[in-house]
Amino acid sequence: MFLVDVKELSKSFGSVRAVDSVSLQLKEGELFGLLGPNGSGKTTIIKCLTGQVRPDAGSVSVSGLDVFKERVRVRGVVGIIPEQESPPSFLTAEEYLFFAAKVRRMKDFKGAIDHWFDFLEFSDQRKVLCKDLSRGTRQKLMFAQGFLHDPSLAFIDEPLVNLDPLIQKKMKDFLKKRVKEGKTVFLSTHSLEIAKELCTRLCILKQGKIVYSGKPKRNMEGFFLKLVKNG
Repeated sequence: MFLVDVKELSKSFGSVRAVDSVSLQLKEGELFGLLGPNGSGKTTIIKCLTGQVRPDAGSVSVSGLDVFKERVRVRGVVGIIPEQESPPSFLTAEEYLFFAAKVRRMKDFKGAIDHWFDFLEFSDQRKVLCKDLSRGTRQKLMFAQGFLHDPSLAFIDEPLVNLDPLIQKKMKDFLKKRVKEGKTVFLSTHSLEIAKELCTRLCILKQGKIVYSGKPKRNMEGFFLKLVKNG
């Protein structure tokens, strides 16, 4: 059984076909990348896989669960780090992580919260309202909530946006370590450098269709540009 199993997924917004009959599968222990230019359907696919958007056609199974019949269970067992960092403005950073832990029915979660504040080096922002956090700190907070419950599968949309180089390095090493431990990461990115460095396997999208599926190429930039311009 695949950890993620997507069959003939399609989604349109008005006259725009954002995702066009996409099929893909993930096994445990993969760091899978979804690449493509802006507007190629990457974020829409992640939203379909996490139950945030209902497709027009196709099926999505995550951890053996039908995403659209059991979306609450799915979102309880996976980690989701969205592209837009949008924690509730009226909560402090610490209150938001407490909320995330309680929603997931975690026990003894204070240690996990302390760990993430220390690991991502923003303990001094614990009592700051989310609306007053910098974009980079909000991104750290979204990473913390996504991995707080140590999920076996995490979905990340543009993983290192807004993070400074030191934290980027720390998060890259963290993601690599998780995969070595048998966990799975599904990331969407337009960064060819990140895909080449991190991904064990990837798909490239063009206008909602998969035009390549396989391992990263040595000349990722040339390969990618040839596909999305002429593929």
